[in-house]
Amino acid sequence: MNVKIYFSGLYIAGCLLLTGACDKKPATHTSFTKADSLTETYLALQDTMLQVWNTMIHDDNRKIKAMHHLLHELRVSNPEKREELKNYEERLDDLMAMRYDQQSLSKSEMVSEYDFASNSLVTELISLAEAQNEFAYNTTLQKLVDSIRSADQRVGNYREEYDLIASRFNRFIERNRAMLEEIDDDSNIEKKPLFQMAAE
Repeated sequence: MNVKIYFSGLYIAGCLLLTGACDKKPATHTSFTKADSLTETYLALQDTMLQVWNTMIHDDNRKIKAMHHLLHELRVSNPEKREELKNYEERLDDLMAMRYDQQSLSKSEMVSEYDFASNSLVTELISLAEAQNEFAYNTTLQKLVDSIRSADQRVGNYREEYDLIASRFNRFIERNRAMLEEIDDDSNIEKKPLFQMAAE
């Protein structure tokens, strides 16, 4: 077979393929509508709200975990207080079970009960740890107490941050409810309760 003829055939076939590709119409792009914009904003606000919420809950979980570790350290150095410390463990377990979520946040008494139980445990456990003779030189106890105290002080900041984004979400819902329901009439578009409302 003549090599020149072979390569000429390939060249012609390539040109035909390219010509065919050039004849194809470019893909049409649908215009970005107001409905698309509203949906995008709605989802972005929801995502931000969820991220802030999860960060806050994760920090609270770490505080509770640090309290469990503190109790473990206290049990090791105070075997005679086993029953008293067991009672604290049970209260900590109850604390996890009674914590509010984004929906039950609207029940102010639930938030108040959780805050009271959490604050009581933080105060009592820190006092108990600091009363230990070895606290002055036991760096493990000191670090755990610092961790618990710092996390407890961050609670208010996290709640303010959540309320800020939830308020923006609620205002967005108020302004665009009719169109959002028109976009998706199956969705349950509800405003979010705030910590500020629970505290009032």
